[in-house]
Amino acid sequence: MTPLVLVGIGADGWAGLSEDARAAVLAAETIVGSARQLALLPATDATQRPWPSPIDPLVEELIAESDAGGGAVCVLASGDPMLHGIGATLARRLPAYRLVVHPHPSAFALACARLGWPAADVELVSAVARPPEVVARLLQPRRRLVVYASGPAGAAALAGVLREQGFGPSRFVVLEQLGGSDERIVESTAAEWATTEADPLHCVAIECRADADTELRPLVAGLPDAVYENDGQLTKRHVRAITLAALAPTPDALLWDVGAGSGSVAIEWLRAEPSAQAIAIERQADRAERARVNARTLGVPQLEVVLGSAPEALCELAGPDAIFIGGGLTSAGVIQRCWYSLRPGGRIVANAVTLEGERILAFARERCGGELVRIEIAHAEPLGSFEAWRSQLPVVQWSARKEPT
Repeated sequence: MTPLVLVGIGADGWAGLSEDARAAVLAAETIVGSARQLALLPATDATQRPWPSPIDPLVEELIAESDAGGGAVCVLASGDPMLHGIGATLARRLPAYRLVVHPHPSAFALACARLGWPAADVELVSAVARPPEVVARLLQPRRRLVVYASGPAGAAALAGVLREQGFGPSRFVVLEQLGGSDERIVESTAAEWATTEADPLHCVAIECRADADTELRPLVAGLPDAVYENDGQLTKRHVRAITLAALAPTPDALLWDVGAGSGSVAIEWLRAEPSAQAIAIERQADRAERARVNARTLGVPQLEVVLGSAPEALCELAGPDAIFIGGGLTSAGVIQRCWYSLRPGGRIVANAVTLEGERILAFARERCGGELVRIEIAHAEPLGSFEAWRSQLPVVQWSARKEPT
């Protein structure tokens, strides 16, 4: 086996590389990188291979050649290879001893340095090859972000999202060619940036400031019902918060949201834990599309939406760490299929508002254990010239943990 060598390179090119990084490049038989990165190198005897689109076939080839003990390969990455991009991709596929990494200061580090922002207090978001709405999850007043963007229209797309989300007054700093001879920093607001193009190599620093009437969307569970496009098939705010607490989002955990409706539970699962994954299963096409729209609007476009009915639609899905059953509870075999598919140590939560659903949950507890909770919510509403409590339908919630094997 031959280790893969990762070399981080910035806008300062060859001059910015350490002696060890230069030696690694000069010793390589094959150098892989973007056309822009390859153009920054001096002439060598190595074969240069630009990344194709998509990059997956070449990634597989590089790993196979490394497994077979092929010639020395150097992979170029922008800035710090282990922060985002190809370095992180390879690190998920190969053990640490199979990678030799020569980092360079990242654009994130350089942006924080230029602005005098303590890096530990700043959130990094990558919108490279991802919808710009990915930034929406973190739009809260006073939060500081550095967002990686790509292409001349990257900054404008981000500014558009901020305006749509009610954060037009945000400080909006576009940092181009950081560390290079053509470095340029332009300060504006999201409202003022409009459609202005930036250098293709840029990132954006954002200091979030909201319009006076912008409703807060914190990362804790229980967003207002009104932020979701829905046809009434929605787990209501207070019940949703209790449901997410029972599901307990954790790093890298996969959730099935069965009978997802508007997708609110899966969306708030992803908002709570950025490394988590979620699949929303919904049998009605219009609701499935609403779930996709809601996920994008609320900053988690990675939500996977599967159109189909449970339990049939569950058979080919990856095994989950957590399951929420919000719809289709009374369909034959749904609880059984979900419990069978749940990974050992995983959590299942199901809500019911009908007597038929309650009976199914009571039986599920008898067979699988766990607990039943009855949730009753009432709101103060006008009653003539006075106010009185108006109750929602009570919700019975079953939650259980599958014993580890």
